[in-house]
Amino acid sequence: MSRFVRASKYRFASTARYHWVIISSAADLLCRHVFGQPAKKEYIIENVKVTNNAWDTNIIAASGKYISINWNASGGGAFAILPLPSPFNPIPGFTHKLPDTLPLARSHTASVLDTDWSPHDDSLVASGGDDGKLMIWKVEDSSFEGWGSEHWVPKDFDPVWRIDASPRKVGQVLFHPTASNVVACSTGDYTVKLWDLARTEDPRNVLSGHNDAIQSLAFNSTGNLLVTTCRDRKLRLFDPRAGGDAVRVTDGHGGIKGARVVWMGDHDRIATTGFSKMSDRQIAIWETGGLGNLKTTTIDQSSGVVMPFWSDNNILFLAGKGDGNIRYYEYENDSLFPLDEHKSSDPQRGMCFLPRRALNVADCEIARAYKIAGSNIEPIAFIVPRRADGFQSDIFPPAPSYEPSMNANDFFSGKNAPRKVLDLSSGASFTSSAPPSAVPIPSPAPSMTQTASAPAPEPAYSPSAPSAPSRSYSYSASIPTPTTVEPPSPAPVVQRKPSYGGNDPDNALLEENSQLKSELREARELIRNLELQVEAQRANARKAAQALLDAA
Repeated sequence: MSRFVRASKYRFASTARYHWVIISSAADLLCRHVFGQPAKKEYIIENVKVTNNAWDTNIIAASGKYISINWNASGGGAFAILPLPSPFNPIPGFTHKLPDTLPLARSHTASVLDTDWSPHDDSLVASGGDDGKLMIWKVEDSSFEGWGSEHWVPKDFDPVWRIDASPRKVGQVLFHPTASNVVACSTGDYTVKLWDLARTEDPRNVLSGHNDAIQSLAFNSTGNLLVTTCRDRKLRLFDPRAGGDAVRVTDGHGGIKGARVVWMGDHDRIATTGFSKMSDRQIAIWETGGLGNLKTTTIDQSSGVVMPFWSDNNILFLAGKGDGNIRYYEYENDSLFPLDEHKSSDPQRGMCFLPRRALNVADCEIARAYKIAGSNIEPIAFIVPRRADGFQSDIFPPAPSYEPSMNANDFFSGKNAPRKVLDLSSGASFTSSAPPSAVPIPSPAPSMTQTASAPAPEPAYSPSAPSAPSRSYSYSASIPTPTTVEPPSPAPVVQRKPSYGGNDPDNALLEENSQLKSELREARELIRNLELQVEAQRANARKAAQALLDAA
């Protein structure tokens, strides 16, 4: 008996242009439309000493040239930086079995919890640790010359920037997708802080309102929205430039165990993974206008946290910690259609995916995963089997480009810009036709005016320089003492009476409520700026006192 199935370019390559395909036998349903090709044993990196820290992150991250792995090191925190392995061929001049002693990024004084590579520089990586530090590192190609040779001496990496991000841990780090030198990090005091790497004395914005530990965060494709999952079971949507509390909050997954979130490319949709109250693993899709839940599906009853990864060819990959398999689904019309499942007997502890601009398009590789299994790093290529020669444009949409769309000053001043993308057939970079997503703020955005003296124009950021850019600040002249930090008086707010002009008092009340919310946000921003200035003054006083003691 014939059956009708949904057409898909990943299911039947020769019939991708037809809306419906008639299936004549059950065997046709088992075709390998997208399959995972693991690397040969000699291409797998062995003897990897993965961290034993129980903090829930992906543990591994990849750029187009390198990978970083949270390392199990004594004497503080560390992570390793290695050349990027390939499932198709070995790394030239690099042994696949790591030596017992190798160069590490060691400057953290407690365990490294997360790393992330810049989307605009394959040699720039950020790290966050249990010591509350956010660090930026620049990797030189010469770091791997002579690796493992007879007289080779390991030389550890040094950070080009150290940022005191929090008195507690920095749990996640994330580069901005379109603005250069902008980094977000979640902290142990339940906030997300956004940093301009040219001015790291204090964060440019602080996103608050979380009631427990932040479990994951993600920017949308243009970076003007940020979404978080939290241990308090809430899903929150922020305008990262306005700061303060979330503009949208809704109930997420019912279980308290790890929930993850990923933005679904240029779609105004968010995918989350988590647990139900009965500890079933779930995948859910949300619309961003009001954070309404469109669909929630139970995956299984396993206990490992599910790591979601989105690919711009409309495929969502799901990899559960402790699982040996990787599921992947095609997204269409707010539904996820199972494509296939990559199966393995080796459970994964962590995973990341390669930026799409670095894929092997000649072999129809639409995605590549790097899986941590035991003490190994295994590359897995996801391939669409095609017999046709030439570039397959239907399975290789433009990928995010190396080029940023704007700088940090433009971003924090409120500029919106579409992301720049790369034609994978020619390598040409151009501006995406997808417009920047509108920010769904229910009330007017707070003023971005700073109370401190205006900063100088943004200097060119050079991460290769180990020292901070030379800038002088005169805090004693421009920063008030703690006694001057007074919140605006609430009296005007209490005395203001709504104006019910016209015959619709409800609209007047809504307008008045929006105005009060805006004033409250401005007041909070003022208080936060003054507190940061006072803290900077105290830090300078401590440094001056220490300098006097050293001189004595």
